[in-house]
Amino acid sequence: MFDKILIANRGEIACRVIKTAKKMGLTTVAIYSDADAQALHVEMADEAIHIGPPPANQSYIVIDKVMEAVKQSGAQAVHPGYGFLSENSKFAEALDAADVAFVGPPVGAIEKMGDKITSKKIAQEAGVSTVPGYMGLIEDADEAVKISNEIGYPVMLKASAGGGGKGMRIAWNDEEAREGFQSSKNEAANSFGDDRIFIEKFVTQPRHIEIQVLCDAHGNGIYLGERECSIQRRNQKVVEEAPSPFLDEETRKAMGEQAVALAQAVGYTSAGTVEFIVDGDKNFYFLEMNTRLQVEHPVTELITGVDLVEQMIRVANGEKLSITQDDVKLNGWAIENRLYAEDPYRGFLPSIGRLTRYRPPQEVAAGPLLEQGTWQGDAPAGDMAVRNDTGVFEGGEISMYYDPMIAKLCTWAPTRAEAIEKMRVALDSFEVEGIGHNLPFLSAVMDHPKFVSGEMTTAFIAEEYPDGFEGVTLPDTELRRIAAACAAMHRVGEIRRARVSGRMDNHERKVGSDWNVRLQGENFDVVTKADPEGATVQFADGAEMRVRGDWTPGDQLAVLTVDDAPLVLKVGKISGGFRIRTRGADLKVHVRTPRQAELAALMPEKLPPDTSKMLLCPMPGLVVKLDVEVGDEVQEGQALCTIEAMKMENILRAEKKGVVSKVNAGAGDSLAVDDVIMEFE
Repeated sequence: MFDKILIANRGEIACRVIKTAKKMGLTTVAIYSDADAQALHVEMADEAIHIGPPPANQSYIVIDKVMEAVKQSGAQAVHPGYGFLSENSKFAEALDAADVAFVGPPVGAIEKMGDKITSKKIAQEAGVSTVPGYMGLIEDADEAVKISNEIGYPVMLKASAGGGGKGMRIAWNDEEAREGFQSSKNEAANSFGDDRIFIEKFVTQPRHIEIQVLCDAHGNGIYLGERECSIQRRNQKVVEEAPSPFLDEETRKAMGEQAVALAQAVGYTSAGTVEFIVDGDKNFYFLEMNTRLQVEHPVTELITGVDLVEQMIRVANGEKLSITQDDVKLNGWAIENRLYAEDPYRGFLPSIGRLTRYRPPQEVAAGPLLEQGTWQGDAPAGDMAVRNDTGVFEGGEISMYYDPMIAKLCTWAPTRAEAIEKMRVALDSFEVEGIGHNLPFLSAVMDHPKFVSGEMTTAFIAEEYPDGFEGVTLPDTELRRIAAACAAMHRVGEIRRARVSGRMDNHERKVGSDWNVRLQGENFDVVTKADPEGATVQFADGAEMRVRGDWTPGDQLAVLTVDDAPLVLKVGKISGGFRIRTRGADLKVHVRTPRQAELAALMPEKLPPDTSKMLLCPMPGLVVKLDVEVGDEVQEGQALCTIEAMKMENILRAEKKGVVSKVNAGAGDSLAVDDVIMEFE
């Protein structure tokens, strides 16, 4: 076994690989750009080497710079993580020429299966059912439109070297095909250094299910079950789980055996993933093979007990697989939620800035877990686990240069329902401040009936949130629980104020018990009766709720039980009450005396400013181009400008007909959120 490994990546995946490498007794080497000098992966590694400026195309994906770091460090192996150079055959060739082990598949397998066009041809030749499409290279937008018409709309334009949703667009007509082709090429070039695009039929109402394979150089290959990845936004996975709630054992076996056969046909070694589209009748179609470790690999580790990173390292060292297909058992259920620096209230646009608060839920190991949180062995009934793979820390910066993923939060439990419930509590317990993030949306998904039932497709987000995410409206049962909790919390605060002010020796007697709690447009009149063990809150209809917890004023997280059921609240202070965030809802909760409530009802509401005649920048980013100028008449839906942020191009369009009266920004300008780009008459 080699004794020093370099991780050619950054962020959470670099941290993830470092954990296993250290567990195996290997010395770890990190690489970093100017923007990552203080990054968590740099701190965790035994050694760290600087490789260049912040843009990835000047640092992390420059092969010569990474190879120089390998040479300088004396590392005998390199793990590429995912993205960046992980599927770059030239990088693998350079390592091979330097006699350094590549912790991944052979060059030939990368070239055959890592390229999405070539892999589809190989799959077709092997008799694997594939989605209809055009596998050749496409020269320009006119050809893209012609091919799209031949295939029939809708079509998917995809970067040949792509992944992670980069360089992918759905087109429903000629105009979208033309625009999507250019945007896909630009994103592919910026993210992968390869702007080749291909087109395939977009299958409506599909499920995205993938098979994890693991092969060694001695002819052994196994599959480790499947992952359901149907909850996607802009072709980027958001929620994953293992196993899939849709597959039966017969389909799982057929998909797994086909995936392994395909991998072995190209001499594949290491961990890899074969992705399929599965229709409602459980017919499955090969999409592509990812010749690397997947972002969502933790859910497979949690249900199988196999540390995929360790297996990749051992295979790269020439070892045989220590497990056979018969050894693979699927144990319980695991769910992963991807926490992104994306603001769901602004159309999930990227958000950058400093993490002024970053407090993940406490990681919990159920049964004999490995150090990094992977599952191993049988679980005692009722055991649950929480795992958080991350690459950031409180006080750190979320940069505009890289992927917006902050963390991958995973829960494991014996059943799917228990894993979902554990995830709900874990999401409510996750404190992130300073940037926009998608925690509220993730909580909403965990409560959505379609997800809970397992009856979702890749169109889930588009169908259930067609106008974007506007927050959560909680049911009356949940509002009552929150109202009871806030009444009890308010009483604690009133007692503390009385104690601090010294108004009365027996201050508790002077704190009232009758309160009006207003939230989400509803009013609840309650009477609060406290005792040393908690508080009993009685509603006007006579119903009572018992609140327990150790919250004290100033705590930003309240971990409570209401009628013995957990309730976790993120708590902020507002005039006359609390800002409460829980289960995807962001609530202003006012707790008032009955008289204060009467007077508050007479107060007029403050209206927001009118920005209907302005185009505001929805995210921090760079102006790529302007499509209009002063005096132009624009129509609803017309492209106005393109903003680039976190490697994604975003076209801003007119919301209604108008005439451009003023343009305040130009190509190349860096803008902040809500900067006025242009104004209209």
